Amino acid sequence: VTGTPPHAPPPAIPALVENVPGSRPLTVRERMVKHRAQPSCNACHGIMDPLGLSLENFDAIGRWRTKDYDTGTLIDASGKMANGAAVNGPDDLRRALMARPQQFVQTLTRNLMAYALGRTLEYYDMPTVRRIVRDADAGGDRFSSIVIGIVASPAFQMKKIPGGRNAG
Repeated sequence: VTGTPPHAPPPAIPALVENVPGSRPLTVRERMVKHRAQPSCNACHGIMDPLGLSLENFDAIGRWRTKDYDTGTLIDASGKMANGAAVNGPDDLRRALMARPQQFVQTLTRNLMAYALGRTLEYYDMPTVRRIVRDADAGGDRFSSIVIGIVASPAFQMKKIPGGRNAG
């Protein structure tokens, strides 16, 4: 979302500890704090966790909630972004991301295009990404402008579909 790629995961990283029946349940935040206590985990999670925790009020299917399901305690959606901006919930996250709209639109475009193409973007895709971002900017950064730009791109239109008519 912010365009800052995470570091490669270290070898043999421990999984996030889940709540164990019979022990005191921990909130997601408490489990993440324990996970980040390991320096090798904090390198990435120090950047990613504030994004996720700011959206913690949404459950797995998008319903709003104020209490953690496991503990019954109020959800704490606060945190600090990698650039130091404080966030507390989705409205603050939106403001933090929109403080640099071009970076957000470029990152969104790169990720959507990679998904649409079914592959990682390469250096030769970047002129197309920049054109889509420029065109989206001229159109008020509408999501539809980004999607139309991707669909109209030669990379998308000339993509081979495995097992399809144009498969070799």
